[in-house]
Amino acid sequence: MNVKRLGIYLNDHLLGSTVGVDLARRTEQENRSNPVGQYLGTLVPLLEQDRATLLAVMAALDVKADPLKMGGAWVVEKVSRLKLNGSWLRYSPLSRLVELEGLCVGSHGRVSLWRSLERLAAKDPRLQRFDFGFLAERAEGQLLTLQNLRLRATDTAFTDTSVETGEAPVPTEA
Repeated sequence: MNVKRLGIYLNDHLLGSTVGVDLARRTEQENRSNPVGQYLGTLVPLLEQDRATLLAVMAALDVKADPLKMGGAWVVEKVSRLKLNGSWLRYSPLSRLVELEGLCVGSHGRVSLWRSLERLAAKDPRLQRFDFGFLAERAEGQLLTLQNLRLRATDTAFTDTSVETGEAPVPTEA
């Protein structure tokens, strides 16, 4: 196994995980009164667990976190807030849609990470204590829920009444 390339791969996912947890927290805070926020309130602790598992995997393989990538994660998260969303002073229905799309992309990445590590665990005893199959299946379920919320957010973002009134009708089921 090429540990150098694996270290780069794991650090890339650590960057993504850091950005994803921050994005999920911010999106949850902006949507506390609706199903998106309610779902993210349950998802954030699981994303934090996934990040902790990734760090444990890195420790098991003696892979150090890359401080440049961690700094990059901070920058990416801050810059992502600067997108134009059609509303300068408040959260927009378009903000919700774009943030949910970002969380969907991150969830795809988590599924891929866990499936790749599941494959490597068959060959490396240092990884066999982790249940990557469970983590991948859980991430797949989370992705399905996020995709459903994203589709509903699409309807809201492009409904004329939500743009005109500034209100963001959100579906009642998640």
